[in-house]
Amino acid sequence: MTKPLPRPPAALLRNASLFLDFDGTLVALATRPDLVAVDARLAALIARLTERLDGRVAVISGRSVDGIAALFGSLPLTIAGSHGTEVRWRDGTVSLPERPAALDRIHAIMTELAHATPGLLVETKTLGEALHYRGAPHMEAAAHALAGKLADETGLHLQTGKMMVELRVGGADKGSALRQLMQQAPMAGHRPVFLGDDDTDEPAMAAAAALGGAGILVGDPRPSSALYGLHDVADTLAWLETACEQAA
Repeated sequence: MTKPLPRPPAALLRNASLFLDFDGTLVALATRPDLVAVDARLAALIARLTERLDGRVAVISGRSVDGIAALFGSLPLTIAGSHGTEVRWRDGTVSLPERPAALDRIHAIMTELAHATPGLLVETKTLGEALHYRGAPHMEAAAHALAGKLADETGLHLQTGKMMVELRVGGADKGSALRQLMQQAPMAGHRPVFLGDDDTDEPAMAAAAALGGAGILVGDPRPSSALYGLHDVADTLAWLETACEQAA
């Protein structure tokens, strides 16, 4: 059994750049990605953290940049989406590669399967197509088999996650996104702190540690590069609210 990680100190965000996963970290996982919402508490917390840290806050998510931006509304926020393959800075500057044509065929194939299987859901992203089987857990093996076959045929990156598989543009992950963001103002020159819950967050945990910062694992203990742990989304929000008061 993996030993629980210590709780992060409340002063950890002093002189830090803060990087946040979204699903499973800031909001509870839902059966469908479109059922998730940013409530007033979370919106106010992110706005306050951004103010206290002079803009050194970013969301690094598997969702698209546009998807995260829509959830936070008018809040100016740096976002690395699609597992780091697209970035939008607070000032609106965007780094975005071209969407491969193969994703349209993948969308059609996944959609055909989803229409024939209650509970399956296809999520179209800017640079990927994801098949969620949280609502049809018996389809796990079939979903992974299909995704593996499509990855072999197209050369696109196969991304796994909690109850989902995704075909996406490769060449980046949440770790490379964190490193990219840390190279530019206002993040540069500060200590990175990353919060995440999923295996897809591990590259960012490792990158934060390598740059002299720390990762914080949200959820049940497991092997991780994180130095600290929090129990769940509720615990994470409570800790961020406390840490925000000591951040600068």
